[in-house]
Amino acid sequence: MPEGDAQHVGHPAHAGHEAHADHEDHEDHEDHAGHAGHDAHGSDAGHEAHADHAGHAGHGDHAGQFRRLFWINLLIAIPVVAFSGMFAMILGYTVPAWATWVAPVLGTVMYVWGGRPFLTGAVSELRSRRPGMMLLIGLAITVAFLASWGATLGILHHELEFWWELALLIVIMLLGHWLEMRSLAQTTSALDSLAALLPDEAELVDGTVVSPADLKTGDVVLVRPGGSIPADGVIVDGRADLDESMLTGESRTVSRTAGDHVTAGTVATDSGLRVEVTATGDDTALAGIRRLVADAQASSSRAQRIADRAAAWLFWFALGAAAVTAIVWTLVGMPDEAVVRTITVLVIACPHALGLAIPLVVSIATERAARAGVLVKDRLALETMRDVDAVLFDKTGTLTRGEPTVTGIAPVPGWDADDVLALAAAAEADSEHPLATAIVRADLRSARTTPAVASRRPESPGRVGPAQGPSAQLTATGFSSSPAVGVTATVDGHEIRVGGPYMLAEIGADEVPDAVHWRAEGAIILHVVRDGRVIGGLRLADEIRPESREAVEALQRRGVEVVMITGDAEAVAHAVAGELGIQRVFAGVRPEDKSAKVAELQHEGKKVAMVGDGVNDAPALAQADVGIAIGAGTDVAIASAGVILASDDPRSVVSVIDLSQAGYRKMKQNLWWAAGYNLISVPLAAGVLAPVGFVLPMSVGAVLMSLSTIVVALNAQVLRRLDLRPGR
Repeated sequence: MPEGDAQHVGHPAHAGHEAHADHEDHEDHEDHAGHAGHDAHGSDAGHEAHADHAGHAGHGDHAGQFRRLFWINLLIAIPVVAFSGMFAMILGYTVPAWATWVAPVLGTVMYVWGGRPFLTGAVSELRSRRPGMMLLIGLAITVAFLASWGATLGILHHELEFWWELALLIVIMLLGHWLEMRSLAQTTSALDSLAALLPDEAELVDGTVVSPADLKTGDVVLVRPGGSIPADGVIVDGRADLDESMLTGESRTVSRTAGDHVTAGTVATDSGLRVEVTATGDDTALAGIRRLVADAQASSSRAQRIADRAAAWLFWFALGAAAVTAIVWTLVGMPDEAVVRTITVLVIACPHALGLAIPLVVSIATERAARAGVLVKDRLALETMRDVDAVLFDKTGTLTRGEPTVTGIAPVPGWDADDVLALAAAAEADSEHPLATAIVRADLRSARTTPAVASRRPESPGRVGPAQGPSAQLTATGFSSSPAVGVTATVDGHEIRVGGPYMLAEIGADEVPDAVHWRAEGAIILHVVRDGRVIGGLRLADEIRPESREAVEALQRRGVEVVMITGDAEAVAHAVAGELGIQRVFAGVRPEDKSAKVAELQHEGKKVAMVGDGVNDAPALAQADVGIAIGAGTDVAIASAGVILASDDPRSVVSVIDLSQAGYRKMKQNLWWAAGYNLISVPLAAGVLAPVGFVLPMSVGAVLMSLSTIVVALNAQVLRRLDLRPGR
């Protein structure tokens, strides 16, 4: 028996429709503890030290704190710099006698007040025995402070009067921290904006108004035109165009009708709906997204750990360089210069640019991705994505819509395709089988695209009720189903039957001519019979997403091999792959065997990203170098994916690759700039070129140090301009 028809058996509600039962692999639901290899980095000690500096727990509060500290200390720094004796000497003017103590007094205020966050962080790193960036900042400003007081009181050489450098150092460090905290606060604001999408109240169908937090599963809520959906649910009545941009980043509205799932926070733009609540509170997709983005913010990454280790190494590098500097200059008989050079080394070795290099990039990248509907659950996965050279797509629900759709109608001579579809939909109206639903949905779609039919359909902006297709003009009675045969109903006085090959054999009829090539493509074939005569055939298949073609082409242009994996038969799999231009296909693969196919690609030397639904494909997602789940919500939160696509648009995979590559470039640029500054400036400040007559002045070193921090911060901000819209 042809494989497209062989499965039309056994459904109790609809004979002849069982072919869809094997239409992928949704029978195996496996939970997976976490992406292999990802849990080790989550508790990285070095990152904790950095994350803890200056108390980064509340990004919004600390952004405001550092903003205030920056502006106030900037105002204080102006007289400190202006009345600093060394600064006046550089510019060639004299500090008035009455202003001699302005710089020391106000400089002390800046050290105690403006420097407090860094001193606190330094103490914390000392106690934890993990020297890093905050300790070096604290060391630099403390050395500058003590040296300046020593020079002011005449204890040390007057060249060590560093009040203006101390003021500049504190102001720049506060500016750098403000930029970092503002970036993290903007990322957190993406989460707050998600919460703000929920309406303040929900209206039950009985007219009762309650808070969304008081809704219970099973409640039916009324969503009026222009209103937000208060909880996840299923549409039980009505049709509307929904604005789902908060999930997908896509500005175009999406049509949803009875039976479709909807997500809390999406907006019914043009019509009213009745929605039965299926999830509330922490179980909603919106709450799941918030958790995913929050986890991404808290997660560490390979590059972050490198930066943390580099800061620790730099601490010992600075101390070692200072010790060598002091010894060498003392041995050559210049003890005063030894003090000046040693203090200069310790002051300009501050590595805060290195501290900004990675946190800013990853936080901006994560926030930028979230706003585009790409939720980075694991930063390591985002970093790895840039090296992926093979993307393995699960077919159903990823490249295709994951549900049967009427893709062809073949009427016999004398019959119109719309009439055949309308009669089939009328007969199928009382069936709950997925294929029956597909036929009725196609009939509803016909109503929206056929002016003559649409004109008969009652419309009202506030109407809450089912959309009506051509079949709604027909009267169907006497519905019955026969296992392994099909359904039967009386429609406007005529017997209408819809079914597969057994039905045709029962009435002794031939199939429509188009069924021959439909079967070769692996499609599901149903015939429509009126009063014992075949009037047409219906072709049903898992419809390919229009966006899938663009996604495949974009990946191939980037040199990434696209592979498709499915549990479907060879004919179905190759028909879909051929239409999408995919050369390599794994067909007839059971869910538990998919991870072996991922391993097969990896053994070929490929770095593999697996794209699936995040639940059924858990083993394969865990096996892949990067697991990418399509769809968001509670199920996704427990899946083994490192990256979540909030939308079902496969083009978002391309956006993840682009973001990964762009973020890596920025990380590399920032690391080289930040670390390079220290590696070059510290030896110069120590006097390594003194034999040829060049010693880096303290003032120049302080300016370069400050500029390096600003350059790193501004360079990371460029990521905000990256366009991640699907199909851009």
